[in-house]
Amino acid sequence: MNDHEVPAGVRAPRLRQGDRVRIVAPASPPTRDGVARGVKLLTSWGLQVEIGPHVFDRWGYMAGRDEDRAADLNSAFRDPGVRGIFTARGGKGAYRIVDDLDLVAARRDPKPLVGFSDISHVHLALWARAGLASLHGPFANWSDEWTGPASAEALRSALMTTESVVLQQQRGEVTTPVTVDGTATGVLVGGNLDAIRTETGAGLPSLRGTILFLEHQKGTGLGEVDRALTQLTRSRALNGLHGVVLGQFLGFEGAADDPSLGGWGIIDVLRDRLTRLGVPVLGGIPAGHGLHPPTIPLGTIANIDTAAGTLTVGPAVH
Repeated sequence: MNDHEVPAGVRAPRLRQGDRVRIVAPASPPTRDGVARGVKLLTSWGLQVEIGPHVFDRWGYMAGRDEDRAADLNSAFRDPGVRGIFTARGGKGAYRIVDDLDLVAARRDPKPLVGFSDISHVHLALWARAGLASLHGPFANWSDEWTGPASAEALRSALMTTESVVLQQQRGEVTTPVTVDGTATGVLVGGNLDAIRTETGAGLPSLRGTILFLEHQKGTGLGEVDRALTQLTRSRALNGLHGVVLGQFLGFEGAADDPSLGGWGIIDVLRDRLTRLGVPVLGGIPAGHGLHPPTIPLGTIANIDTAAGTLTVGPAVH
């Protein structure tokens, strides 16, 4: 298989009114109020919502013990009546259970799974080891302030219609100036940079022929972004990419004014690490840990056009 023949993931049937869906917590625990809001939203779409038995467990900073979190997710994969899976929260812990997922069951009965951040570990496993498309989208631990009506409609459309998703570059995003001109087509994979870095040498699939989507949360410095991208480069994980899409990299405001950083900011780090790949880079996509997140199919064919400033992604459902 050459770089131009990377297979798109198998798409699950789209959700319909009356379908039964389940909320699970593969990572950190959600709040009861947030999940109640999520249940209300999903129910308003005509879905029948169930909550996994361990969603509100707590074991350290995770939503229950590893075996219980994995069991909830596997039960949702195995139950033929469950037609969609919504993760309750990211945080920490999904990386501990990806090797315990019943990917045979997931492949036998494809159903859309939604989440982001630490759930990027699950997305990568579904695509690399089960050949499935999934959805980088909001958690069921719903917040009207953080998500809002636009996010809700984007999620509903991505799950209940077969329309492509089109995202427009935003000039106000910090990654917009990192854009490298060109067009590219490939299967869109990726998500949270920390998660992708963590999978290096373990569960990270070949990225040849793909478009890599990257976003980053608050709480780490420029050096951590540099280390992550350098690790991916040194491991040759980025060899053969068709393109890169940059979402939100948050928390780096004012970094260029820190004298200890030599005048560098996040734009400098991203340019230094990514422009040498020699592929188109589309920065400024408003997706990640910021307010009002969109829903982005992963594991499906995507196109980036830097002149138009657009990312167009095929649906994750059929």
